[in-house]
Amino acid sequence: MEFEQLRQLDAIARSGTFSAAAEMLHTSQPSISRSMRALERELGCELFFRTRNHAELNDAGQHALIHARAILAEERRMRDTFDELVRRNRTIHVVSVAPAPVWNLTSQVVGHFPGTILTSELVEEEREVERRLLDRSADVIVTRKPLGFPNVSCTPLMVENLYVYTPIHDDLAQKTTVSFADLDGRTFLMNSEVGFWGEVVKSAMPNACFIEQSDSNVLDQLLRTSDLLGFVTDVTQFSHDDEQKPRRVRIPIHDADAHATFYVVALLDAPERVKEIVSSLRS
Repeated sequence: MEFEQLRQLDAIARSGTFSAAAEMLHTSQPSISRSMRALERELGCELFFRTRNHAELNDAGQHALIHARAILAEERRMRDTFDELVRRNRTIHVVSVAPAPVWNLTSQVVGHFPGTILTSELVEEEREVERRLLDRSADVIVTRKPLGFPNVSCTPLMVENLYVYTPIHDDLAQKTTVSFADLDGRTFLMNSEVGFWGEVVKSAMPNACFIEQSDSNVLDQLLRTSDLLGFVTDVTQFSHDDEQKPRRVRIPIHDADAHATFYVVALLDAPERVKEIVSSLRS
């Protein structure tokens, strides 16, 4: 007895004919007929009232159908269980203080570990990010400082540098570099989903005004049509950057807080797939 025979029995009961069942299962009517004859021989009884254009389950067939559907349901539950197990084993959950490192990490993982699924979460507070690793609700975290815990590994991932994005007619456009002090007191357009960078600029420029926008398309339009300052980094770029080049320039900010080094942190006893990924970042 095979699972396919049970699926065929179920399809015949649903459709009422061998030919309709064959169409449902993308096979031929003679193939299903042979398969049902073989099942009847194995069970030692006929399962159908057969007519030229119809197949109806008899009493034995009805009992067989009950068992067949129970077995098929159990098979589906087993497949679902193992599919979920495989998915969990292939999924790496990353909690990061900023979005750009996740993009960088994703590109590296996808390139070196096909089939691996990265899910991510943005958390601005470093302590909360650390907690997520220690309570194992994250497989990997991305921080701005190496952690000194004895049970973790820290691997440098990337550096991100902040720029002010200024219209070309603004006095700032003539500078080769600026400081946060030069910018304090000005008004900025800013993406609200920039992770820790939002806190950095607000702390460094207490007298500045920030207009935050979560919709990147709306932010793009505002930058295209206004004379307000904005921010970009050497990793994140606005989709309309080519259009903006005649109107805006990027000026690097030289303060230490405008340069962030990111680290990938994992527990030493992390699952093997996590260890392999972290190890690949070092090579």
